[in-house]
Amino acid sequence: MKAQVVLFDGFDPLDVIGPYETLAAAGVQAELVTAEGAREVPAGLNLLSLKATAQLAADANLIVLPGAAALDDTTTLALLNAAAATLTPLLKETNAIIATVCGGSLVLAMTGLIKGRNATTNHLGLHALESMGVNSVRARIVDDGDLVTAAGVTSGVDLGLYLVEREIGAQKALEVETLFAHERRGTVWRAA
Repeated sequence: MKAQVVLFDGFDPLDVIGPYETLAAAGVQAELVTAEGAREVPAGLNLLSLKATAQLAADANLIVLPGAAALDDTTTLALLNAAAATLTPLLKETNAIIATVCGGSLVLAMTGLIKGRNATTNHLGLHALESMGVNSVRARIVDDGDLVTAAGVTSGVDLGLYLVEREIGAQKALEVETLFAHERRGTVWRAA
């Protein structure tokens, strides 16, 4: 399995590191990518930067999209809109499972790619998802087939563990959970 975790200017570091490290610990080939290719990418709030090693590719099995980190809603939405503009052409070409953490689902909603689908985000953004034609679900993780979304910033590790369980198996997910000394929490909502 090849997983690509997307970086964009202003990304939220915890949205990226949680699922990235969880997937890598499970033996998934995980890499940090951008729409443009390898480059140093600044996180929001000038917290840190991470180096993307490749460009987002249509042949990935799993794409993880984070939210943004900013002090106010206006800046957060501007960062997410910029990400949507650069990522939309690449995301339209993929058949990968797309997973999001926090505001990552808003990026997809802004592109129109998940209109009519079930998704979650940080509780503060659920109304925004609804206003963009998405069926927002108040749950920690929402599994809508090839779209798996996670709620707030701390749900990234839980998302990673859920994806490991779903795609590799419960035993491997339990091994990583034990390695991290982490107990998953919250509700996983699945489409019927």
